[in-house]
Amino acid sequence: MASWRLISRRIRVPMGFAFAVLFFWLAQPSVVSMLLGAVAIFAGLLIRALASGHVRKNEQLATTGPYAYTRNPLYLGSLVMAAGFAGAARSWWVAAAVLVFFLVIYVPVILGEEEFLRRTFPEFEDYVREVPRLLPRFWKGPVPGPGKPDKGASGFSWDLYRQHHEYNALVGALAMLAALAGKMIWNA
Repeated sequence: MASWRLISRRIRVPMGFAFAVLFFWLAQPSVVSMLLGAVAIFAGLLIRALASGHVRKNEQLATTGPYAYTRNPLYLGSLVMAAGFAGAARSWWVAAAVLVFFLVIYVPVILGEEEFLRRTFPEFEDYVREVPRLLPRFWKGPVPGPGKPDKGASGFSWDLYRQHHEYNALVGALAMLAALAGKMIWNA
């Protein structure tokens, strides 16, 4: 399992591009499916953007912003976006493929990242006890996590957003929505 975690981490982006081709081929978008899908896509983009503006990879355990509600807001945002694209595509095959892709690629990546965080940040175990892995919890309110974050680390940072190149997710989503709109018009 540990070797698949490493492999899945390396192939997730190239597989995502390959999946995009399959997605586009199978998609049968309509105006309604595109509008409903776009709502979820932009919600996922917002979650990812907020998360990327709070995380200092390999430097500090992120426990603020969306990380106070879920340990994996970037993956949650990606999953919400994927659900939006599946809805926009109006294809059960796409929805099934999204689910399989998440289970086979992203679950092992998440588990592998948790192993790294356990080794790197001693306070990670306390964080795990307070904050769920993927689906956010809102009933207890935000937990700033164990210890106090460094000054300036608790708020959203546009510099971190840019440093993590999160704007690429927005550009990719807009390009795919434009491609779906084009396919919808072409098939009309």
